[in-house]
Amino acid sequence: MAKTKNEVIRVIPLGGVSEIGKAMYVVEIDEELFVVDSGLMFPEDEMLGIDYVIPDMTYLEENKSRVKGIFLTHGHEDAIGSIAYLLQKVSAPVYGSKLTIALAKEHLKDLPAPYPVKFFEVTSKSRMNFQSTYATFFHTTHSIPDSLGIAFHTSEGAIVHTGEFKFDQSAQGKYKPDIAKMANLGEEGVFILMSDSTEAERPGYTIPEIVIREKLAKTFHKAEGRILVALYASNFIRIQQVFDQATAADRKIAVVGRSLEHAFEIGMRLGYLSVDQDRIISVNKMNDYPDDEIVAIITGNQGEPLEGLEKIIRKHHRDIRIKSTDTVLITFTPSPGMEVQIADTMNSLAKLGAKVLSADKKVHVSGHGAQEDLKLMLNLMKPKYFIPIQGEYRMLIAHSKLAQQTGLSKSQIFIADKGDIVEYKGGKMRMSGRVTAGNVLIDGIGVGDVGNIVLRDRKLLSQDGIFIVVVTINRQLKKIASGPEILSRGFVYVRESEELLSESSNLVKEVVEKYVNKGSYEWTNIKQEIRDTLNSYLFQKTKRRPMIIPIIMEY
Repeated sequence: MAKTKNEVIRVIPLGGVSEIGKAMYVVEIDEELFVVDSGLMFPEDEMLGIDYVIPDMTYLEENKSRVKGIFLTHGHEDAIGSIAYLLQKVSAPVYGSKLTIALAKEHLKDLPAPYPVKFFEVTSKSRMNFQSTYATFFHTTHSIPDSLGIAFHTSEGAIVHTGEFKFDQSAQGKYKPDIAKMANLGEEGVFILMSDSTEAERPGYTIPEIVIREKLAKTFHKAEGRILVALYASNFIRIQQVFDQATAADRKIAVVGRSLEHAFEIGMRLGYLSVDQDRIISVNKMNDYPDDEIVAIITGNQGEPLEGLEKIIRKHHRDIRIKSTDTVLITFTPSPGMEVQIADTMNSLAKLGAKVLSADKKVHVSGHGAQEDLKLMLNLMKPKYFIPIQGEYRMLIAHSKLAQQTGLSKSQIFIADKGDIVEYKGGKMRMSGRVTAGNVLIDGIGVGDVGNIVLRDRKLLSQDGIFIVVVTINRQLKKIASGPEILSRGFVYVRESEELLSESSNLVKEVVEKYVNKGSYEWTNIKQEIRDTLNSYLFQKTKRRPMIIPIIMEY
């Protein structure tokens, strides 16, 4: 327990609830503030042109003097992907396992922190002391080794964040969970449990990894041509399984994708991945070997697997083309919003003649616990209060119902949205307001400069195109010097719409001449009337509403 009685305890999700990914949780104990995870999320379909999404960190920036530590549970992008952006705003030491710290440091190469960052490698034996609390750690089983749960010890009991986890009785080495330590925490007293809800709607236990290993072995044995494996760059357990089966089948391995190359280099250097280096070949050497001697592991530059696969399908990859003899393994579960995209990808592969195996063919299992795994965690921890995290809202609800099945009452369960404050003060736990929270969109080097208005414009452009009108006015002679010239993109096919464009030009001319003849006019008024007139006419003729941009020049 903490040495002195803690007066105020708060838990504030800034990301990771009512969504998949973008994990970021604030644990406040008296005046000290601790951040658990700093992740990103890949964009949804309507986020046109966006590279990825990170949490709004305004609250942390406003309270940066109180931030005493940043704790990372594991090395996936949904837990560490925004760490470089957080360290631009907050000066605090970073705690994580050896692999997690190494992967987090990679993010700082592209966006270095403005000051030296202290990184502390922790294990299940570590204890980190602070004024109001001390933190301990326990190993969990996930699809990446060295995954940790975190416990902040207070006078009321431990605040436990499970990280992302499942229970796999066949897990070995750095994937093996500290079940005894979890049980000890429960016996000592867990005050608040924050637990992964990603698979809370799936009955039973998550399928053990040994089943996937056996399926991969059969697939590698039967495949007559190349084997292409699409996966997340940080799915170390699947990468190792592919390495093992490629070795058993005496196949060479090509690693495709910048993020995968980085993960591979770190994994090999630190001993988390094991494969004979002579078996690894560069992508441009694949055609030097017979197809039945090749395996390619594929992901995108940001670590998102569909990006790399789609690039090959569209023939945009310099060295790889899909062949009818290929066997393609899609070894990941699509995140929400990605289902249509993955179905299109599988259809495209089928049209090219490739054999496609996906998660429903048992070439992938989730790294997250299903309902029985989640109930086991609840029973081990025996928390006084429970906050489901890491999942869409319906998953949080499903997890709360599982908690009730293990004996917790509704009054002990708090389902928090982004920015909600769950506060314990004066012996009572309650929801006590909100802080700033939401999405920050990353587009190229721009951080947060693309908002709803820009996305709305991009959506309009994607739906009905753009209609540009250019007019030059001679102010002295009070007449149109040139134009109106009309440029259209994504609206109508110009060569077949000459009458429409001609009439549009005439309407613009009438509007401009009306104002010019007055002698005194404002460009803003002319532009607005051009927009209104063209919008009405074009919708009447086409039932479309392109983005209309009038450009007026004068001399």
